[in-house]
Amino acid sequence: MAKNTTGPSGGGRDVTKRVKTARGRKLSSTRWLQRQLNDPYVQAAKTEGYRSRAAFKIIQLDERFSLFAKGQRIVDLGAAPGGWSQIARKRIGDGGSVLAVDILEMEPMNGVEMMQLDFTEEGADTEVMNALGGQADLVICDMAAPATGHRPTDHIRIVAMAELAHDFARQVLSPGGGFVVKLLQGGGENDFLLQVKRDFKQVRFAKPDSSRKDSAESYLVAQGFRGSGGN
Repeated sequence: MAKNTTGPSGGGRDVTKRVKTARGRKLSSTRWLQRQLNDPYVQAAKTEGYRSRAAFKIIQLDERFSLFAKGQRIVDLGAAPGGWSQIARKRIGDGGSVLAVDILEMEPMNGVEMMQLDFTEEGADTEVMNALGGQADLVICDMAAPATGHRPTDHIRIVAMAELAHDFARQVLSPGGGFVVKLLQGGGENDFLLQVKRDFKQVRFAKPDSSRKDSAESYLVAQGFRGSGGN
């Protein structure tokens, strides 16, 4: 299995930046700020002009699984601030289209149609399908509910998000299409995995190098959609 190599390279000198705890700032906020300042992917994203460090995750997944092709129609769920859509737009070329969906407002992006709505609300999937106006070749999803800090609860919530995205993908994908969704390691997703395997010819898990080492996130990559009549 090939190792993902795309990403920032580091030197041998320790240049770790330390952040003082300012008056009124919580220790957790200080730690987050220090992690951001010392994250090579955050710095590389700024250098490359990407909207977020998450851009490197989809780049590395594409390198491993060949997700993108010229002329594809793509739906990006949980898109804000737009890092995945940015890479998708670049890799599918002018002949394709990207529909980016998120509950948060996003800065406009050339060649990307944006929808601001809560995908967990009833009827949201229909709104997105109407905006899409046809079938999609790839559904990518980096959605996650706000973390509670209670790992079992967070796991249940992200599986629920993944199930919503999977149900949507089943409705909009053309035969042979693909689906990428974030999950958390820790068990409990077996039923979901069985559902996805029924719908796709090939299902694999991957943790990109750009995922933080202390993160339990991984990505399910499903390819070769069997079609709505293939279940």
